[in-house]
Amino acid sequence: MYVLPDDLKDTLKGYIGDLVDEPGLLKLLKKEKYIVSVGDKVTYTLLKHGINPILCIVDYKLERKPYPSEMKAFIQRFSTIRLQVKNPPGTITDELWDAIKTVLKNLKNSPVCIEVDGEEDLASLAAIYLAPGGVTVIYGLPNKGVVVVKATTAHKQKVKEVLDRM
Repeated sequence: MYVLPDDLKDTLKGYIGDLVDEPGLLKLLKKEKYIVSVGDKVTYTLLKHGINPILCIVDYKLERKPYPSEMKAFIQRFSTIRLQVKNPPGTITDELWDAIKTVLKNLKNSPVCIEVDGEEDLASLAAIYLAPGGVTVIYGLPNKGVVVVKATTAHKQKVKEVLDRM
């Protein structure tokens, strides 16, 4: 299990990859085959534009608050395979890590939605680190935009440095 220490919180306010707005995101993703979305708003945005991620990780909250049931129902209709995991705030539990790892090792079983009881905020770290080459991970950065990260060796190394400090 990974637990976010206080001294890493400021580090995670930065990001690895490209920060884009919604039109920029849609343009970038048109060429991508394998997409992992972390977060409800990002996942909803993709789905409403007809872009289906191979994996989405959601907690059915926006900035730690519930959102309209229509949006939740829209996300739930996306995937017939849904995995439920527990993951408290500020952590990446073994249960969440293993679920992401299993899905990313079996892309032929996609699409899959991991529903988190707790918080999915740090799941992007696990997704970037565990994703095979050719996968693009996207996640929201509140009040800033969306981060798009290719699962490259360099990005995985940056994530590993963060995970090693947890």
